[in-house]
Amino acid sequence: MEWFYAGCCVYLLAAFVSDIRSMKIPNRLTVPVTLAGAAAHLASGGWEGIVFSAAGFAASFSILFLMYIIGAVGAGDVKLFGGIGAWTGFSFGLHVIISSILYAGVIGIIILLLRRDGAKRLRTMVFNLFSFFKLGSLKLVSQEKSLKFPFMLAVLPGFISSWMYMTT
Repeated sequence: MEWFYAGCCVYLLAAFVSDIRSMKIPNRLTVPVTLAGAAAHLASGGWEGIVFSAAGFAASFSILFLMYIIGAVGAGDVKLFGGIGAWTGFSFGLHVIISSILYAGVIGIIILLLRRDGAKRLRTMVFNLFSFFKLGSLKLVSQEKSLKFPFMLAVLPGFISSWMYMTT
C-alpha cells in the first residue's frame, strides 16, 4: 500500500511545479495520473481495488468541486484531488483535504499579515463571517479583490502530514 502513496507523491510534485509556475494544473497531468491510480488499484486488488479507487476519486472530487463552485479553488485543484483520491482512497483523500485546508488557512493568514491592506482584508473577512452567521447572507468578494496563492503550497504539506499521520 505504501507504494500507492509514493506514486501519488510523484504526481503531486509535478502538480506543485506546474501550479507554482503558472497557477494552473493541466488536464494532461491530472487525467492520465488519475487513470493510472485506478489501473494500479485494479491490478493489485481486482474489483475491490477499483471500488477503493473510485470511492476515493468520487469523495475527493466532489468535495473540491463544491469548493470550486464557491470560488475557493480552481478547476485543476478539483481534478488534482480526484487523482489523489484515486491513488489513495476515501479516508486518506479526506485527510489530505482537511490538512490542505488547514495549511491554506495558515498561509492565508500569514499573507494577510504581511500585506499592507491585511488589516482591512481581515476586518472585511470577519464582517462577512459575522453577517453570514447572524443574517444568513454572505457577501462574496469579487475575484479581483480576493487573496490568491497556489493551493499546492498547502496541498503538498497537507499530503505529507497526512501520510506521516496515517502511516505511524
